[in-house]
Amino acid sequence: MEIDKAISESNDRRLKSKYNNAIYVIKRAFALYAFEEVAFSFNGGKDSTVLLHLLRAGYFLHKKPNYLNEDHTNCEMKCPIRTIYFDSPSAFPEINSFTCETAAVYDLQLEIFRIDFKSGLETLLREKPIRAIFLGTRIGDPNAVGQEQFSPSSPGWPPFMRVNPILDWSYRDVWAFLLACKVRYCSLYDQGYTSVGSIYDTVPNALLCISDSSTSKENFRPAYLLPDGRLERAGRAKKCSRLDSGGDPLINGLNNVDACQSRTFTVSVIAVGDEILFGTVEDELGPSLCRKLCSIGWTVSHTAVVRNDIDSVAEEVEQRKSSNDMVFIYGGVGPLHSDVSVAGVAKAFGVRLAPDEEFEEYLRHLMSDQYTGDRNEMAQLPEGITELLHHENLAVPLIKCQNVIILSATNIIELDKQWDCLIELTSSSGPLLSMAPFVSKSLTTSLSDVQTAQPLLKLSLEFPDLYIGCYRKSRVGPLVINFVGKDQARIDLALQALHKKFNHGDFSEVNCG
Repeated sequence: MEIDKAISESNDRRLKSKYNNAIYVIKRAFALYAFEEVAFSFNGGKDSTVLLHLLRAGYFLHKKPNYLNEDHTNCEMKCPIRTIYFDSPSAFPEINSFTCETAAVYDLQLEIFRIDFKSGLETLLREKPIRAIFLGTRIGDPNAVGQEQFSPSSPGWPPFMRVNPILDWSYRDVWAFLLACKVRYCSLYDQGYTSVGSIYDTVPNALLCISDSSTSKENFRPAYLLPDGRLERAGRAKKCSRLDSGGDPLINGLNNVDACQSRTFTVSVIAVGDEILFGTVEDELGPSLCRKLCSIGWTVSHTAVVRNDIDSVAEEVEQRKSSNDMVFIYGGVGPLHSDVSVAGVAKAFGVRLAPDEEFEEYLRHLMSDQYTGDRNEMAQLPEGITELLHHENLAVPLIKCQNVIILSATNIIELDKQWDCLIELTSSSGPLLSMAPFVSKSLTTSLSDVQTAQPLLKLSLEFPDLYIGCYRKSRVGPLVINFVGKDQARIDLALQALHKKFNHGDFSEVNCG
């Protein structure tokens, strides 16, 4: 069989492992279900094209278990599996033509539906004895969260078994397979498209653009030359962000920054480390991170230190991610048994840890000779919600899980470097939106707490938009009153109101910010 032969002759050990695992899943499905009870969902994309040829190979090996002991010259076999295709008015013409041509070449029993996916499945299962459907779902796809290689359909959907042979395949694995087997794929991928949706939300991936200065025309390299598979969906148009309705500030680009400047975003900072709780070491990163966040106009609403325990991390993250615009977490990141932060974040979101092969490549390069084995546990990241934040000055990308950013910094120098990279990313399409910065003024007084308490309470009610805080640097030192806000004029008004409540000379200004 030409697919199996091509893989067996490949020098790519990783591809062989992925192929063998996928073939096992397919053969298992053919053993569990009669051939007329299975179907294949084909959409003409690269993932389903890979699955088509895996099905052909798996069906052949299922039918001919002694294939390796036979003369396999010219031993091609077609797989006339029932194939469902959901046609849409917004589909690319190239996808439609490729799908129909492929079905004809490989004798697929193509059934075309022109209704939505769920309704089409209900019709199919009502009319045919289908019990399982092969899908080209991969980890990282929006609908992949929580799925296994065999997963029953979701509640509310018609009952069938989802079979996902390439669930653990990466973007790189997909193209390694297509190129090694020399099979035909949709022509859009040679025009710079890396993830194909509808004609309304899909453009060539700008990361593959080649500009021709002589003609001002843009050309694109083929999809298999994309250097980072994590960015395969960069050609998909971004949907409206929650920011427009006062929600998620973690977006790629912003159409109206000025409209956001008046809003204050809140952030929680979580440190993970028993050594901090035992008093063995002093946490320097937390205060530094708080100062950095305030410098770009974010309000730190909560800080916490939790144990090196998955449940402790998960409980804290789960509570803070829903009540803040962003959460930063640091500590507990690495290969040691006590490094549980990533697992805790995964549990907080209710997802499992899954291999991230692009991240693993960064670790392999960073650790070089210290890297052993085929799998690095540090490359297990929260499934379906992870985005890697790349910067040329970072040896390993930072990890963002929806509105949680996991920092790997262990000291101030590393924190400064990672922070600078985050801010630089923000200037283009980065994850951290800079707001109007806070300004502050501080006064000192020798008056007692009792003398100042009531006037300051009334002042805080008069100026609810300002943070008015009081503290003493030492037990016998002067009382420091700090005014923080985003409008210098409002702070000046509050200072004038304070002076009116006391005698002249009771307060001295100590700094301006």
